[in-house]
Amino acid sequence: MASWRQKAAGALAGGLRKGFSAYLWLLKIWLPISLATALLEWSGWLSALDFILQPAMGILRLPAAAALPIVIGLTAGVYGCLAAMAVLPLTAEHMTIVSVFVLIAHNLPQEGVIQARSGISFWKATAVRLAAAGVTSLLVAGWLDPAPLDGGGPAALYEKASLLPFLTQWGLQTILLCLKVLAILLGIMVLIELMKAFAWIGYLVAVFGPILTLLGLDRRATVLWLTGALFGLAYGGALIMEQSRELDLSAREVEKLQLSIGINHSMIEDPLLFLPFVVSPLYAWLPRLAAAMAVVYLLTICARLRPAPTPGG
Repeated sequence: MASWRQKAAGALAGGLRKGFSAYLWLLKIWLPISLATALLEWSGWLSALDFILQPAMGILRLPAAAALPIVIGLTAGVYGCLAAMAVLPLTAEHMTIVSVFVLIAHNLPQEGVIQARSGISFWKATAVRLAAAGVTSLLVAGWLDPAPLDGGGPAALYEKASLLPFLTQWGLQTILLCLKVLAILLGIMVLIELMKAFAWIGYLVAVFGPILTLLGLDRRATVLWLTGALFGLAYGGALIMEQSRELDLSAREVEKLQLSIGINHSMIEDPLLFLPFVVSPLYAWLPRLAAAMAVVYLLTICARLRPAPTPGG
C-alpha cells in the first residue's frame, strides 16, 4: 500500500504533467485569438462597427468592443474570451461584467450537445444559460455602474503606434498573462490529483450535501453535482447519463441538476482564470452561483404549473 508521501509525489507529478499538457493545448487557442483580436482593435475595424454593436452592448453598459470577447466566449469557450479581453481597452468594471456573462454562458455549441446527450434539450439548456447570463450581467452592471470609456487607453496607443511597437507591447502583455495562467493551471491540476489520490471526494460529498439542499437539488445528486461543479460539464454530463437511473432520480430532478451545473460548473478552474480581470474575486463565483440557485427555484415553482418532463425533453 502506497504511503502518503508516495501518493503525494504521484499526485504532484501527475498534476504537473497534466497541467503542462493543458497549458500547451491552451496556448494553441489563446495566442492566435489574442493576436487576431489585438490586430483587429489596432486596425480600427472594431470602432467602425460601433453603430452595430453599441445598442446591444449598451444594455449591459458595455462599450461596443466588449461584444468580441462575449461572442468568442459563447462559441469558443472561456480561453478564447480571456485572450480577446486581455488586449481590449476595457476598464476593470467592464471586464467584470464580461466575465460574469461568459462564466455563465460559454462554449454553448459543444456544451449544449454534451447536455443534450445526458438528458436535457439542447435548446432549453442553451436558452436558459443565455437568459441567466443576460439577467445576471445586467444586475452586476447596475451594481458596478461602470464609467464610459473616454477614448484613451490601449486603443489610442494601438492606433498611433506602428506595427513593430504594437507587437512588442502585445507580446509583453501576453507573456505576463500566460505566466499567470500557467501558475493557475498547474495549481488546479495538482489539487485535483491530490483529491483523487487521498480520496477527499467522499469527504466533500458529506460537506456539500446540505449545500445541495440550499441549491434546491436532491441530495442524492451530490456526487453528480460535485463532478460537474468541480470538473466541468463533460465529466458531469457523462456521470449524469450513467448514474441518474441508478440513483433513482426523477426526470424533474435530472432537469434541475442539468440546468444548475450548466450555469455553474468548473467552479475551480474557470473562476480562477478570470481573477486577473475582475474587480473582486467575489464576482468570479457568487453571481453565477446565485443565478443557478434562482433558475432551480424558478423551475421548482413552475413545476407546480405543468407536468413533469420526460428525459431529453
